[in-house]
Amino acid sequence: MNSSPLSRISGILGTLRLVRSNEPHVGFSTTLAIYIARHFMLSTMAMICALTGLVSLFDFIDLLRRTATRPNVPTTLVLEIAALHIPYYVMYVLPFGMLLGGIVCFSRLTRSSELIVARAAGISAWQFLASPLACALFTGLLTTTGISALSSAMYRQAEILDQTYLRTGGGPMTMSGGALWLRQSDESLAPHGVAIIHARDMHMANNTINVSDVTIFRLDDHDHLLMRVETPQGFLAKKEWHFQDAMNLKPDHFPVKIGQLILPSDLTVERIQESFASPDTLSVWTLPGFIALLQRSGFPSIRHRLHFQSLLALPILAGTMALVSAGFSMRPARRGGVARMLGSGIAAGFALFTVSKVAEQFGRSGALPPVLAAWAPTGAGLCLAVALLLHMEDG
Repeated sequence: MNSSPLSRISGILGTLRLVRSNEPHVGFSTTLAIYIARHFMLSTMAMICALTGLVSLFDFIDLLRRTATRPNVPTTLVLEIAALHIPYYVMYVLPFGMLLGGIVCFSRLTRSSELIVARAAGISAWQFLASPLACALFTGLLTTTGISALSSAMYRQAEILDQTYLRTGGGPMTMSGGALWLRQSDESLAPHGVAIIHARDMHMANNTINVSDVTIFRLDDHDHLLMRVETPQGFLAKKEWHFQDAMNLKPDHFPVKIGQLILPSDLTVERIQESFASPDTLSVWTLPGFIALLQRSGFPSIRHRLHFQSLLALPILAGTMALVSAGFSMRPARRGGVARMLGSGIAAGFALFTVSKVAEQFGRSGALPPVLAAWAPTGAGLCLAVALLLHMEDG
């Protein structure tokens, strides 16, 4: 038989009396903290699973639509691609799961008068929100450090399957006629020197990047031109550039034919491919080194820097959503307007999502620094949550 709200209230009151009698110096019951944290985690995990399932269902339907004109693609492959997307969608819906799950949890505890009794016993909102906030922060931290690595590996595999079986054309690295600009270290002529390589045509074959009509500018550490090399063709393999029939052009000198030229490089075919791929295929652990490599090589890194900052902000965003859900759902029923407050909480969550997407687009365009574009929505939501809780607790 399910316990009634009155029996739960009596149990909480008994716990509080026991804590106050046996632990006179403790202001907050550990039992109550575990009780609230358990309710919060059950609600948020159920909401995250429900939202992930809903998004995955729409993703599966979209994949089926794309395979309608491809009878040779089996349904099992579509299921595999949709399953590989699941960890990515878990990360995507995590803030919404925290918001909606927190609203369900706190509104239920308020409706059963359990939070009201706890506050009447002298426990402030900041005290009984400490355990849900810690759970939200821990969940966000676990997602950033653990699930992001799993998500990046599975999403990369899904992208490979998608590009192989579902897309009509290959990615940027499989297209002929594409130009390539890159910058890399070149210390064979001067310490801390660099080489700028410009190929007017590029294509892939047998896991090798082939370039043609290539110009190489070899500079010192002060960006002074030391040598210019013109070569009709070359290729990148095993961290080395191989150029054939190269011509050496120095300032105030006649062109000199040098034949084959080999330049060591810290780039690989896989890394160049990843620079064109989505940042979602890289985990939080590999992004810093990869961003540094992109910046040294002259590739744009703003998408990867923005994604890295978003991953770092995810635990704070999860905690912010937990506080926002508490601020909108702990209004006592006797004061009225509960449904309006709950609706306002959901609307505030989606408004925060819209602001984050707008800030992300500003960050991608370079109008905002990646740090500001990733952290500003989280900071705005945190200010909103603290203001609501201060108004609820202190009037």
